[in-house]
Amino acid sequence: MALIASPEQLLETLLQMPPARAMQLTVGTYGDERLTLNAPLAPNVNDKGCAFGGSLSSVLTLSAWSLASLKLGEAGLAAEVYVQDSTVRYLAPLFSDLQATAWLEPEQDWAGFVETLRTRGRARARLLAEVTLPEGGVACSFEGRFVAKRG
Repeated sequence: MALIASPEQLLETLLQMPPARAMQLTVGTYGDERLTLNAPLAPNVNDKGCAFGGSLSSVLTLSAWSLASLKLGEAGLAAEVYVQDSTVRYLAPLFSDLQATAWLEPEQDWAGFVETLRTRGRARARLLAEVTLPEGGVACSFEGRFVAKRG
């Protein structure tokens, strides 16, 4: 169980996962309670020349997982973070690089998530994410529930 307290530590952790390494993930922007992961299209392309559905699902899930892990690390908490369940909607084909941005569902707050983990050793958070199209609009969207457990 590693403490992920910076985008640099996050990238190191992500690249230890063979699928994330194969996708050539990078950490994009982090701020305003959002985190963006990027991946080039070339290693994530399907037979139609657009982004592979599995890569889209993966970058969405990993962006939300990354945001939850980074928020806990910034609070000084080392925890295992797991996706409990999720829904992905594919809305339009993406013929460019993948850029997934994740944020906490508006009805929740990070302080409550962190405090629940501190006091109970386990907490849940619902996160949202989107991969956008270069011309605007959404290629796919994600809703997921994540569980954090302390050792």
